[in-house]
Amino acid sequence: MSEGKKRRMSMLDNMTGAAPAAPMMANRALRSARDAVDTHRIWDLDPGSITDERSADRLEPADVADLRASIEAVGQTVPILVRRDPARPDHYLLVYGRRRLEAVRGSSQVGKVRAMIAALDDHAAVVAQASENTGRRDLSFIEKALFAQELAESGFGNQTEVAEVLNMTKSAVSMALSVARAVGRELASAIGPAHGVGRPRWEAMAKDLQAAALPVPELAELAQRARSQARPDAADPSVAAFDAVSLRLRKAVTLPGPRRETRRLALDKDSTAKLTRTRDGLRLEVQTKDQDWADWLLDHAGAALEELHARYKRR
Repeated sequence: MSEGKKRRMSMLDNMTGAAPAAPMMANRALRSARDAVDTHRIWDLDPGSITDERSADRLEPADVADLRASIEAVGQTVPILVRRDPARPDHYLLVYGRRRLEAVRGSSQVGKVRAMIAALDDHAAVVAQASENTGRRDLSFIEKALFAQELAESGFGNQTEVAEVLNMTKSAVSMALSVARAVGRELASAIGPAHGVGRPRWEAMAKDLQAAALPVPELAELAQRARSQARPDAADPSVAAFDAVSLRLRKAVTLPGPRRETRRLALDKDSTAKLTRTRDGLRLEVQTKDQDWADWLLDHAGAALEELHARYKRR
């Protein structure tokens, strides 16, 4: 299974929050999944027989610990959904219910996980998982945007089909995709779901990202630091992370800075370089088809810059 498919199948199952009642489309998808369940029976399965091929994404350990304590106290009231693994008899692939599965796996008191077994293909499994999660969880704007991007870029379907799965209009999906691509997965993941931060503020951040041209790793580090330093009673530390990044970008865009200047260098027919004066300093970009030269430059550029800086200090 591709990494993209793993991510898209995991994303919604790991998002937190409560949601209103499921929309009509979600009800149809879940009814279809229930219709595919083998004899509508609840099975007690060995957690070790269930494979979760989806990559873990934003799973909060504390949430699983609380859920495990609840299952140990009152039992698992809501079964998970699995489908049979076509490659291995008596093994299963998880459709939804990651947190419940992880809670049982980590329990010393509960040995079996309650599950329904459905006959679903890859496409139907994604639809069922998406519908089940959107039906019972309040997904933030950026969470829906990232999931829409996963579906759109992995060949799940066109924008109309993605909109139906996520209970969004086609125009809303288009706008969400533009924001997800502009913000990028690295920064969005560092910030977190940011419940309560809607599309207009995310769109403003996307525009500021383009205007400020600040390094994404620097912004991601700022977001992670803001989350870790959030007040213990903060309802959603990711909102503090969003605010910190947004403020940093606003300052970079609005504060006066040096005039932007770019100089281009033609090194040879296969290599070019660009020096750009930015608000925060100087950016060097080298484009080359010669990978040996790129490797050599990577090994020696640091020493060359140190020597240039020493010459500057001696002038």
